[in-house]
Amino acid sequence: MEKRREFIKKSLLGTAGIAIAGMGMSAKSYASIIGANERINIAVVGIRGQGSNHINQWCALKDNRNVRLKTLCDADEQYFSEKSKVVIEKTGITPTTEWDVRKVLEDKELDALSMAIPNHWHALATIWACQAGKHVYIEKPASHNVWEGRKMVEAARKYDRRVQVGFQNRSIANVMEAMEFLHGGGIGDVYMARGTCFKPRDSFGKVADSTPPASLHYDYWRGPAEMIPYNEKKVHYNWHWHWATGNGDTGNQGPHQFDVARWGMNKNEHPVSVYSAGGIYGIDPNECSQETPNTQTSTFKYADGTMLEFETRGRYTNGESSLDIHIGNVFYGTKGYLELDGGTWKAFREKEAEPFAQSKKGAAPAPSNQVLAAPGGAEHYANFLDAIRAGNNETLHCDIEEGFKSSVLPLIANVSYLTGRELRFDGSEEKFVKDKEANKMLTRDYRDPYTVPNKV
Repeated sequence: MEKRREFIKKSLLGTAGIAIAGMGMSAKSYASIIGANERINIAVVGIRGQGSNHINQWCALKDNRNVRLKTLCDADEQYFSEKSKVVIEKTGITPTTEWDVRKVLEDKELDALSMAIPNHWHALATIWACQAGKHVYIEKPASHNVWEGRKMVEAARKYDRRVQVGFQNRSIANVMEAMEFLHGGGIGDVYMARGTCFKPRDSFGKVADSTPPASLHYDYWRGPAEMIPYNEKKVHYNWHWHWATGNGDTGNQGPHQFDVARWGMNKNEHPVSVYSAGGIYGIDPNECSQETPNTQTSTFKYADGTMLEFETRGRYTNGESSLDIHIGNVFYGTKGYLELDGGTWKAFREKEAEPFAQSKKGAAPAPSNQVLAAPGGAEHYANFLDAIRAGNNETLHCDIEEGFKSSVLPLIANVSYLTGRELRFDGSEEKFVKDKEANKMLTRDYRDPYTVPNKV
């Protein structure tokens, strides 16, 4: 544990350009040692939205982590020119472009894929990459359903690849500090954790089906999902709110806070039960093609009786706790409670109104050539590169097994929501207890040739 803590410390400090503690050398010297190693070639797959952040992060790390953004891949070719220009301006290198990830995987020079693709593509693209000998940075949630998430873990282990899930909170110094405080008994025994996703979203409307733009490889974009007519309200970004491709906000923003909640509770097992309810409120469902709920409450119980709760509010609302948390966590213990909002935390004793402990570590400053899109971003990407060079999953801040366990929570919550009842879950089998309807939702009917294999 002490060795892992020291590695994390050095990773965070090195990324920020601060002196490496206890090593007697500057961050610049440390970077030159890293730079002496063979360059790591990266392909970014999915270059819109969060993919833009991937591009910016890898470009910013080109010098102190000796990484090269070699390839851009997206099912929609209209973005190649714009995003290539960003890479050229930031690195002086013109990336190659490709719309099919299978072609990308044929490049023997590539070491890793950094993927910000729709949820329904996460598992298959990760498994293909591992089979091709590539390491993977994959966005949250780890997978679109539970069964395929386990297949991702199996592939990572079988092919000995580093697979990092994009739970950036795992790389924020203040969040690490809060977790250490909780695990050390700072508020006594934690009996409940609460996560929140209060993110007002207006209706994105509804339009008739149409013909896909010439730039979009639509059959490929649908991939593992069933083929349906093209509709502009069901593709770029809006795919989050349709069950075949996304998991709603409970499975979009939510996984970050589910991960922190599970981490703070120190739970390395699945819950034994889940109940989730909600609906679409505040907008007219007849005037919006959204399928997933914009308001949803989920409750999980573990074998020892402890609880994890999560609430999604997609309309206008107040915050939660004295930190006015809209996206964050609250932990309840036998001696008090702790509020965590991004990288800020406060702990309170029982009925006391003033915190008795709070975040002390300052956020690491970004290098002058870098703009952080989110706290912990740079550190999380840099940690992935360091783990590749170390050849060791233990150095990953969020290995696929950890990311999968946290992703299971919103995934089974959505199954409970869709079935309309409380479900018992057998963690050893990763199946619901005596419920054929619910168990069918743990996987999907895949569409050839985009099939997640039984044997990876």
